[in-house]
Amino acid sequence: MKTIEQLSLKGQRVLMRVDFNVPLDDGVVDDNFRIKAALPTIRYCLNQGAAVVLMSHLGRPKGKKVPELTILPVAEDLEILLRQDIIFSPDCISDEAIEVSRRLEPGNVHLLENLRFYDGEEANESDFAARLARHGTAYVNDAFGTAHRAHASNVGVVSHFSQTGIGYLMAKELKFLRDQLDEPQHPFVVVLGGAKVAGKLELIRKLVGRADSLIIGGGMAFTFLQAQGYNVGGSLVDQSLLEEAGGILNAAESQSVQVLLPRDVVAAESISEGATWRVVPLEGLKEDEIGVDIGPETCIEFGQALEHARTIFWNGPMGVFEVAAFQTGTAMIISAIAEATARGTVSVVGGGDSAAAIEKLAEHKHFSHISTGGGASLELLIGNVLPALKALA
Repeated sequence: MKTIEQLSLKGQRVLMRVDFNVPLDDGVVDDNFRIKAALPTIRYCLNQGAAVVLMSHLGRPKGKKVPELTILPVAEDLEILLRQDIIFSPDCISDEAIEVSRRLEPGNVHLLENLRFYDGEEANESDFAARLARHGTAYVNDAFGTAHRAHASNVGVVSHFSQTGIGYLMAKELKFLRDQLDEPQHPFVVVLGGAKVAGKLELIRKLVGRADSLIIGGGMAFTFLQAQGYNVGGSLVDQSLLEEAGGILNAAESQSVQVLLPRDVVAAESISEGATWRVVPLEGLKEDEIGVDIGPETCIEFGQALEHARTIFWNGPMGVFEVAAFQTGTAMIISAIAEATARGTVSVVGGGDSAAAIEKLAEHKHFSHISTGGGASLELLIGNVLPALKALA
C-alpha cells in the first residue's frame, strides 16, 4: 500500500475518495471538520500538477436522488477553503460528468454528486465502479471514515488503476490508531463513554490487555455498574450483556488494570433542555431517574487518573452533552485531555460523538489526533482488516 508521495501525479487526473459526510443546516455546511481534514491531500495533488476529481457520500439517501442530500453545499464550502473555483457535477457516473473529468486541466478540482444516490455504491456493483473509474487515471483513498465498508468507491474501483495509494489523512489515522496505540507509552489510559455498550465490548476486551487504567462513563457505564450490584435507578442497562460486562471487569482486575466507574451522577427524569435535575450518589438514584452525566466527585476522580497518563485514547461522551445542563462531565474530560496533551501526552480521540463534543465544547483543540471515523476507528483498534485498505494492499 503506497502513500500519496510515492505516486507519480504530474499530468494525472486523481480520482480521490474523500469523506465529506458532513452535517448540513438549511442547505449550508454546519461543521466542516472532515472537509478541512482532506485539504492537505487535495493540495498536494494540485501542487504536483494533477487535476483532482473528488467523490463522497452524504447522509443515507438509500439509492435515491434526495435533493436535501445534494453535496453541492460542500462545493461552496470547499471553494472558500481552497480559494479556487470548484467544478460541480449533479451526477457521479453520467456521461456528462465523466466528460467533464476528461477535460480537466492540471489544477482543476471536480466534485461529483452524492455517491449514494445510486444503489451501486453500497452494493459495490462492478458496473458502477467501472464508471466511477473513468473519471481518473490514478486513485487515492483519503476517506478513513468509510474504510470499514466494502463499497464501489473504495474497493470496486481500485482494480481499474495501476497507480493507487492513500492520502495524508488516511496515513495519519493509521499512525495514531494503529501504530501509536499498538505500542503506547505508559501509563496508558482509555476513556470510554457513549450510550451503548454493545458495540464496544470487543474493543474493551482488546484494550484491557494494553491499558493501565480504564475509565467508563456515559450511558454504557450503567451496565457495568449493575453487573457489580450497584443501584442504577431507571438508567439504561443492557441486561443481555451483564454477564459479559462482569467478565470484563474480572479480567481487568486479574491483569491489574484500574477500572474507574461513576460514583455520583446527574439525575433527571427526562432528557430535555427544561428537565429538572439533581446531583446524587449512585445509591440516591430513584427508580424513575436516569443518569444523564457524571457527577462532580466522579469528574475529580476521572481527571486525576488522566493527570499522569503518557497515552490517552478517548471514545464516547460522559453524558448527554447535547443538553447544556448535562455536558459538564464531557467538558471536563475534554479539558483534562487537552491539558495532558499540552504536557506532552499522546492523545487520540476516536471520532464520532467525541469529535462532535469537541467541536461543540472546546475552545482550543489541543489533541494529538482527532479521528474522522467512528466505526472505522473502532474496527481498526479491534484489529479487524478494513476492506478499503485491503483493496489497496
